[in-house]
Amino acid sequence: MADQDERKPEAPPKKRSALRRIGSGVGRLTRPKQRFQMPNPESGLRVLIATDAWKPQLNGVVRTLDTLGDILTRFGNQVRYVTPNEFKSVPLPSYSEIRLSLLPNRKVAQIINEFKPDAVHIATEGPIGRATRRFCKRRGYPFTTSFHTRFPEYANERWAVPINWGYAILKDFHKDGATMMVATRGLVEELEERGFSNMKLWARGVDLNQFAPGDRSFLDAHERPVFLYVGRLAVEKSIEDFLAVDLPGTKVVVGEGPQREELEAKYSDAVFVGPKYGDDLTKFYQASDVFVFPSRTDTFGLVNVEALACGTPVAAYPVRGPLEILDGAAPGCGAMHDDLRTACLQAFDNRDPELCRRHAENFSWETASRQFITNLEIPGFDEEFWLRSARMID
Repeated sequence: MADQDERKPEAPPKKRSALRRIGSGVGRLTRPKQRFQMPNPESGLRVLIATDAWKPQLNGVVRTLDTLGDILTRFGNQVRYVTPNEFKSVPLPSYSEIRLSLLPNRKVAQIINEFKPDAVHIATEGPIGRATRRFCKRRGYPFTTSFHTRFPEYANERWAVPINWGYAILKDFHKDGATMMVATRGLVEELEERGFSNMKLWARGVDLNQFAPGDRSFLDAHERPVFLYVGRLAVEKSIEDFLAVDLPGTKVVVGEGPQREELEAKYSDAVFVGPKYGDDLTKFYQASDVFVFPSRTDTFGLVNVEALACGTPVAAYPVRGPLEILDGAAPGCGAMHDDLRTACLQAFDNRDPELCRRHAENFSWETASRQFITNLEIPGFDEEFWLRSARMID
């Protein structure tokens, strides 16, 4: 409600010759004068990323933002995350892994004023994202956002909130950003039908060094074929669709979440190993025969690409995310079907690890990171300006 009382930002000048930096003064009610200053070519860009999703959560949003920061830093830029780890927080009801930051406005303002970023990106719509948005609007400072999570569908599954209410809230949140970054073209089209605008594509990538074919004997103690799930154990992931399917061999589940205790008790034939990270996670991808992705609500599904990079085919429903990932892929890379059992068996029968790996190589994190940088464009700055400032120009 506080945003409704804020003054509209001043119209930016038509011509700009440098980046805009944020002025100082925590808590001022008057807008400081805008300052324009080229970034130091020796230090690259200063990028602030505000996110309510962060470690120790294990999900695609966290891995995407973490990898993005690593790559931008490698090119000589400075990245400052604003995360729940810096605030007092409470667990989200029915989803304790997600922490809701309490009263973050003042500290968010202090962080931004001290860091003086060249660009602000708001990755999530929670308390930290809203506090950052509030600051930027009060100061007339441009910012970008990204659409990672189908929150309306999740809220409908968990608390029976009407889906159209959820999208109305998200549309209001993103409308003031210079650009809303979206993972796939199909999702862009879908959101346009819901009234969203100012969208640009920000594809996802995979660490092809971390995720690569390797030792398949790691899971030989289990009856094959091994069907693997990696992700949160939560109702919106539709993991029960996978666990309830009659399949030969063994089902292995990697991850944590509010449904774990219930699912372990109900499906005692499945192997639950908890969350895995780094090389430990890679071993499960490498040694499995099929990766199963039962979610109907994810915007992309980074785990699918990680599995493919390890030579493991994907079985999924024909929905957004898998449709874009497997677009143009050979049959040996996986299968999609409205009947998940059919998809699993087809993916196993046609599996071709070499084709899986080759298809995964189309998803480069460096390319995705360049795309993110060019999406920071605001009126007066072209793509070349941002890439050159970030020292990522070809």
